[in-house]
Amino acid sequence: MSKSILKEKSYSFAIRIVKLNQYLCEERKEFILSKQILRSGTAVGALIREAEFGQSKADFRNKMSIALKEANEPDYWLNLLKDTNYINEKMFQSISNDCTELIKILVSTVKTTKQ
Repeated sequence: MSKSILKEKSYSFAIRIVKLNQYLCEERKEFILSKQILRSGTAVGALIREAEFGQSKADFRNKMSIALKEANEPDYWLNLLKDTNYINEKMFQSISNDCTELIKILVSTVKTTKQ
């Protein structure tokens, strides 16, 4: 069950990241940071999808560990966008909460697969 929740949440997060990228490019005319957040924010879900077809439990755990490491990167970019006033506090809190939730689920998934 948690795998499908993770899959759904990571996909929803990727959609929000794509929309954030569109906002940054169209409304804020920001093209460098927007590419970074787009790349890192969409990579998480792609890695989770890749893990679904891991060749073994160890392979699955390894791919989920990589997804966890990747999930920390959009958190950095979101903080930077907020602190440089490209996004406001409300926007930041909303999407940052999703990122934090993904990280927590990934931590739990990695820990569970180590048992």
